Amino acid sequence: MVCVFGLISLLDLPLQLFPDIERPQMSIQTSWRSASPQEIESEIVEPIETVMQGLPGLEEISSNISAGNSWLNMTFAVGSDMDATLVEVLSRMNRLPPLPRDANPPVVRSGGFSAGDTLTYFFVQKLAQTPGNVDDYRKLIEDRIVPRLTAIDGVAGVEVYGNDTDELAISVDPQRAAALGIQLPEIAALAARATDVSGGSVEVGRREYVMRFAGRYSPEALGGLILAWRDGRPVRLADVASIDLRPPPDGAVAYQNGNRAFGLRVLRANGANVLATLENVVATVDELRESELRPQGLDIAQSFDSGIFIRRAIGLLSGSLVAGLVLAVACLWWFLRDVRATGLIACAIPISILATFIVLKLSGRSLNVISLAGLAFAVGMVMDAAVVVAENIVRLRESGMPALQAALQGTRQVGGALLASTLTTVAVFLPVIFMEDVEGQLFSDLALTIAIAVGMSLLVAITVLPAAAGRWLGSRGSREGDGPWVRVSRRALAATASRPRQLAWIAGLVAAPILLTVALMPRIDYLPPVQRAAADANIDLPPGMSIQRADREIAPILLERMRPYMDGDKQPKLRNWYLNIWGSGSAALGARTEDPGRTDDFLRILREEITADLPDTMSSVYRGPLFGGFGGSARAIAIHLQHPDADALIEAAELGRQRLTERFPEGTVRTWPNVAAATPELRIAPDDRRLAEVGWRRSDLATVVRTLGDGHWLGEQFDGDSRMPIILRGADEPSLTGLRGAPLATPYGGITQLADLARIDTVLAPSQLRRLDGRRTVSLTIDPPASMSLQEALEVVDREIVPALRGELPSDAEVRVSGSADRLDEVVRTMGGNFAMALLVLFMLMAAMFRSLRDSAYVMATLPMALLGGVLGLQVLNLVSGQSLDLLSMIGFIMLLGMVINNAILLVAQTREAQAEGLDLDGALHEALSRRLRPILIAALTGVMGALPMAVNPGPGAEIYRGMAVVTVGGIALSLVFTVLLIPALLRLLEARRARVPAAAMSAADAVGSA
Repeated sequence: MVCVFGLISLLDLPLQLFPDIERPQMSIQTSWRSASPQEIESEIVEPIETVMQGLPGLEEISSNISAGNSWLNMTFAVGSDMDATLVEVLSRMNRLPPLPRDANPPVVRSGGFSAGDTLTYFFVQKLAQTPGNVDDYRKLIEDRIVPRLTAIDGVAGVEVYGNDTDELAISVDPQRAAALGIQLPEIAALAARATDVSGGSVEVGRREYVMRFAGRYSPEALGGLILAWRDGRPVRLADVASIDLRPPPDGAVAYQNGNRAFGLRVLRANGANVLATLENVVATVDELRESELRPQGLDIAQSFDSGIFIRRAIGLLSGSLVAGLVLAVACLWWFLRDVRATGLIACAIPISILATFIVLKLSGRSLNVISLAGLAFAVGMVMDAAVVVAENIVRLRESGMPALQAALQGTRQVGGALLASTLTTVAVFLPVIFMEDVEGQLFSDLALTIAIAVGMSLLVAITVLPAAAGRWLGSRGSREGDGPWVRVSRRALAATASRPRQLAWIAGLVAAPILLTVALMPRIDYLPPVQRAAADANIDLPPGMSIQRADREIAPILLERMRPYMDGDKQPKLRNWYLNIWGSGSAALGARTEDPGRTDDFLRILREEITADLPDTMSSVYRGPLFGGFGGSARAIAIHLQHPDADALIEAAELGRQRLTERFPEGTVRTWPNVAAATPELRIAPDDRRLAEVGWRRSDLATVVRTLGDGHWLGEQFDGDSRMPIILRGADEPSLTGLRGAPLATPYGGITQLADLARIDTVLAPSQLRRLDGRRTVSLTIDPPASMSLQEALEVVDREIVPALRGELPSDAEVRVSGSADRLDEVVRTMGGNFAMALLVLFMLMAAMFRSLRDSAYVMATLPMALLGGVLGLQVLNLVSGQSLDLLSMIGFIMLLGMVINNAILLVAQTREAQAEGLDLDGALHEALSRRLRPILIAALTGVMGALPMAVNPGPGAEIYRGMAVVTVGGIALSLVFTVLLIPALLRLLEARRARVPAAAMSAADAVGSA
């Protein structure tokens, strides 16, 4: 039944890359058409930050602002009630002062701005013969494609990237309007006031009529709006402006595989089966391509596919799991040389693993690389109990005992020790399972799977195996001694026979490993530097370059350089690639090769050929991190500079960027906001006296500036189906000469020019702003190279970079180091506490099982050698491929405690049992070693074989758990070799001292009595 329900649970488990992580974050996104970062900061972001201050559990609030948009992210304490927090945030949003009329309402969402929610990306592009621009078909995509994708189970939503919907543009001719004496502010006011108004109801006779004033013009009739009368004739809007529907100016430009496109980001719902959802999404897209898009001359292609890495990672882990299973079973057979006994013991593997699937399903977990890694480690562990029980039953059968009696007595003899060893194995994982922070949520699946599998293996060993042993396990007759095991036992006792030898072994196997472990401990890191099979580049465009000009000057160069690799004329051939040009002075290029193993080759080409020699640009080329987020990878170190003097911040940030680049030549250094991307700004300062003379106020001149710039928002046109903005703008493209000399009709000053009413200066202004906890901030981030641990990088930053920045900034400036720096310190404290808690739990649990603190201490004394073995394994791996003590390796040490302590528990328990039967200490130790050495060796080697494939597998993504596997293999192997010497040395030395104390006391009493 367990196997049947386990298979059903396995087929129904959600399949994804990582476990679902509950991030205590909340985000607010706002947009305001054509607004500068400074305006958004003062009118939208700062008021939101003010009303959010004092939220329960709020730890940090950060805001990133660019032209037209802002992203505000709030981080809360772990354990915060996010449902109640969401209600409180929405309530506080109602306290905001009125936002600008043309600003879109803020969008509040749970969670931060994370790439981890992305299921996949698609790009929509035209077929070769299709006329027009691909952005013209955005409404078709939003009406027909997006609803179908959103309806798929497991899809949380679909975001469309590209230009906004069409706008109703009123393109006014300033010269014509001035000649007719029409003021631009009057046009704006009259066109904006033409709206529908409800007049309530009126009763006429026996009927009640609803009154409604239909004052809004249709797009076709808007040109008939009368603006003024000249010489008895009306001047209509159509006389000074043209009215038409048109797409807005490009807010972003995208290319996929060399073709103009716009993107669709498909978001994953929490708990969704990623692979199954992806298959449904791809199938639906294939159907829509044929039924909806191709008839319109469009095509849609997938770009980012998270299923690729999931399949590769799960395939790699599955292969390691199967290889570990085969090696463990082969090792078992080599010792037993009995197919039936091997099969009976090996049945613990499928039963335990399938039972684990049942618990994962009932607890709402998913099948991911973390839980699969736990199962792969468990393969070698779940046979331990079965090996001990089967070995003891076989030993009793060989002594001539009947099958049923051998099964019962053999299980009873080792049951207590097995219970103790299993409880200790499970107990060490409890601190990890109950960790509430992000790291605990990430790795609790590993701890849970191992704990469940090992617990189930005990039930199999004491129930299923004894029931089948009587029928399956035959007797091969008695054997003289036990051959090699007796000889090893005698040699171990001979090596620890004298007091000097005992002291030497204890010093060499307890004290020396502690000192060596401290001396050889690797440098500390946060998470493994696992990288995606993708080459990425961030390109900083020349300051002030518009999207349109970048599309004309930069994009063609990149398209031409990428074409041979996409067509296969040059190697490595690309699977797909994309180019995005943003409105914040930056562009992003990403590519995936057909052969994932050649990603590094194309990374070099991207750095040395594709992005080289682009005029007036700066590029950073890197492989995208698997563990990543905003502002860099999970190993990114952030340095926040805060001070009211913006110029001082910019100078210090530039110095910091240079120092970081020099100190970390192979790392990736970024600044946010980009201090080199200042935007040239035409700053128009009104002349209040001249404005009063011509009869205008500042607000009138502001309307003129908006109209002659990106356009002045008048309202929205709603046709019962969709909305479109109404924009009043100049007929000609704005230019510096045109703005200065633009003719303007005024109430009292006749026709004048903009330059007569205001001073126009050219200055540099930031294109982006960043705020942290209510203060303007410039942040430097550094992703250390994979060859350098995070601890080493932090030491360099604290020793060299931070003092230089403090010397460059004013004395009252603040320099904060955060990001992975904060996380690393917290993780080290947490894991150190968990390690200490695991040791305490082990000691108290064994003391309760043995009913002796002394025996518990004997067992705990074997742990230093295991820790040294794990450290040596990391050092060997570091010589081969570079390995530090990261979070997963730390969890490997915790896991190691519960694995290696089982051997000592069996030896001490068997020794005490033999003493209880009347043997002296030496005889009891000899019997314990003779009886338990083979099952201990079998259990240890099967554990090593189960983890070995993950330690040596060179496949993609193996870095995630390779360190943990090496810790396990090294710790078990070294502990196994020396436990057979340490336990006899401890018992013989300390028990002899206990025996001498009563003897001395009795001799003294006899002497007193005789006197």
